[in-house]
Amino acid sequence: MKQNKLNAKIESYIREIPSLPVSVRKVMEICNNPSASPKDLNQVISLDPVLTGRLLQLINSAYYGLNNRVTSLIKAITMLGINTVKNLTLSTAILGTLPKNKKLHGLDMEGFWRHCLCVGVTSKLIAVKQGVDLRNQQEYFTAGLLHDIGKVPLNAVLSIDYMNAVSSADNEHKTLITAEDESFGINHCFSGELITQLWKLESPVSDVIIWHHNTDKYYGQYLHILYDVMAADYFSIIYDVGFSGNKNPVKPDNEIWKIIGLNEKFFEDIKEKVFKEIEKAKIFLKV
Repeated sequence: MKQNKLNAKIESYIREIPSLPVSVRKVMEICNNPSASPKDLNQVISLDPVLTGRLLQLINSAYYGLNNRVTSLIKAITMLGINTVKNLTLSTAILGTLPKNKKLHGLDMEGFWRHCLCVGVTSKLIAVKQGVDLRNQQEYFTAGLLHDIGKVPLNAVLSIDYMNAVSSADNEHKTLITAEDESFGINHCFSGELITQLWKLESPVSDVIIWHHNTDKYYGQYLHILYDVMAADYFSIIYDVGFSGNKNPVKPDNEIWKIIGLNEKFFEDIKEKVFKEIEKAKIFLKV
């Protein structure tokens, strides 16, 4: 398939993905205002019964493990914090537009989303270990959860060709992104960038989607989240959690381990906790 024609097919598929709801975009705007209050968010979210239901379902799920059930939206927003509500709103809205269980040729979507959940919960556990402020920890989960969404259009549009690229990466012991570039001239970071443009996603989530395989060329301010997601992605693959299509990950170099302040033993120590957190985080695929 010629390059321009392929790019056009990928772009056409992405344009057909439903836009994020107006209420979600409004939540993003409010949350980016430093003077925003829970009351401001409540006024917007309460007008969207679906979004209200999602947030209440999440805060009352095992993911948060609260002792008492929360039925008030304003209380939920106050308890979670504005930044957490922003990231919960974004991740659930995006997951609601993308296929989760349908098996296409290249990727088993159920395995794919388990991989994404693993990267999300592991990124958050790394952030906890690093002492990241509680209000910002959900951002690490969201970035990890969504880092590979660029694979969805490639998997859907290229079908058997994408399956062959996945097989090529496995058989020839190379990374999937290398196989994508060699087979198609584009990769899932490219298609992921098109999605971030469609939905007007902001940093750090958009930066992670676009740059998680090219951190040496990244000059933004969220390198710490990029490195955490890279390490979490590596963990998910070497422990065979879910299926990313990439069985030959690049091991983070010593400088990355030094910057994130961890070593590989950390992942062995948290392995069982990660599996438990994945089960709790499955609520994101259901709301």
